[in-house]
Amino acid sequence: METVLSQSEEKRITREKVAKPMLYLGMGSMVMLFAAFTSAYVVRQQKGDWLLFEMPQIFYISTAVILLSSVTMNWALSSAKNNDLKNIKLASLITLLLGVAFVVCQWLGWTILYDQKIVFAGKYSNASGSFFYVLTLMHLLHLFGGMIALSVVWIKSIQGKYNSENLMGVRLCAIFWHFLDLLWIYLFLFLLFVR
Repeated sequence: METVLSQSEEKRITREKVAKPMLYLGMGSMVMLFAAFTSAYVVRQQKGDWLLFEMPQIFYISTAVILLSSVTMNWALSSAKNNDLKNIKLASLITLLLGVAFVVCQWLGWTILYDQKIVFAGKYSNASGSFFYVLTLMHLLHLFGGMIALSVVWIKSIQGKYNSENLMGVRLCAIFWHFLDLLWIYLFLFLLFVR
């Protein structure tokens, strides 16, 4: 016995089949971008004239913040799976606020570096500082994309659009957010140990 799907149900199924592979394709291109940047970093470092500087402690705090945000993002997803509308709203809002806190920490870190004359370009610039700014700024730009997705999830959760039958938006946002978290951990460890 065949069941006839409504047009909106067919569209939803089609979106689900396409959305996740497209997200993975985008994340794959980001992996390639950061692999290229970190490879260039290593090659340039071998040429000498490489300034060693300490990473400000605020970057350790930003790492803890983004790790915590992955926990709250999991909370949002599990709340959607359990039809817990109140906690979807709360968890997605907390995740978004932790994203803002990460941005603030990054800004404060850059300010500390700038005060130490570790700059991107100009009279006091060095390739090591320039690479540090490029890598962290590129991650931050991608994080802004994640924060836009989180904002959409939060707004739709306020509107009551997510439940155990319709959680694709939350699931895709969680996948991307965890990817950004892992990407930051990679960059943080790379910048900490590849000196």
